Amino acid sequence: MAKAGGNPGKDGKKVSTGANIVKVYSTPTCPYCVMAKNFLKENNIHFQEFNVADDAAARDEMVKKSGQMGVPVLEINGKFIVGFDKDALKKALKL
Repeated sequence: MAKAGGNPGKDGKKVSTGANIVKVYSTPTCPYCVMAKNFLKENNIHFQEFNVADDAAARDEMVKKSGQMGVPVLEINGKFIVGFDKDALKKALKL
């Protein structure tokens, strides 16, 4: 499960106070996918990653759920963010 929240930790970064379910649909060659995953890691957000270049079932699920064929597609608590949108991610994760 992913974590998010707004309490400062010992290093000054926000620490989790609640659980989020985060899925990242991406490809290995997508620079915005890398940026999105790095943002999640930097904020200690746990996520489940799906490589839609290799996983046809995940690709079909992504398109069916989001209507999008491009990556990254991030699903956070059932809501979708397409592309690397830092402000939208912060809002969705309550950072």
